[in-house]
Parts: sequence; structure tokens; C-alpha cells
Amino acid sequence: MMRKAFLMSVKPSKIDEYKRSHNPIWPELYDVLKKHGINNYSIFHSEETNHLFGYLEIENEEEFEKLSQNKICHKWWLYMKEFLIPDSNDRIKAKEEEIREIFHID
Repeated sequence: MMRKAFLMSVKPSKIDEYKRSHNPIWPELYDVLKKHGINNYSIFHSEETNHLFGYLEIENEEEFEKLSQNKICHKWWLYMKEFLIPDSNDRIKAKEEEIREIFHID
């Protein structure tokens, strides 16, 4: 199992809608995430900075990378751009900064 983490920023006026859109996420998106080996997925929100911290565990990198080809993911990412701060408007996904793990304890 591999651990991944990322940061994103939510538009301050959109945090309530963002939360609602994840409770629950679309059933077809849930199925796609599970199919691609994603487990133990959480997103946390800092009210002070409006940053989102995401954490997930994957079974293997190759299967995880295939998500970028999935139509359901593309549809979700386009929907999320309404709530998240983008890199640019021509990208399908909002700005996402990967965070590298430097320490872990079980």
C-alpha cells in the first residue's frame, strides 16, 4: 500500500457546496475510485486558509495513474472546478499540489 497526499484551495464562498458534494460523492465515482485501488481516502479543510488536505492510499501507481483516462473522473473534475481554485481555466482539474511523505509511523 502506498500513501499519497495533496493540497488544494477551495473558493471561500463555495466551501459549503463543496462539502455537500462529497456527502456522499457520486456512487459511480466511488466505484471508479475503488476499482483503481484507492482506499482510506480523506479530505480535510482548514477554515483559516481555505486549503484542503487530501490523503489516500493506493494499491499501485500504475492503476492510480489510469484515473486520468476515466470519463467519470473527468466529469467530476470539471464539476469540482466550480468550487476549487484552478491553475488555469483551460485545465480539466483544479490546481492540486502533491505532498511528499517524509515520515510515517504505524
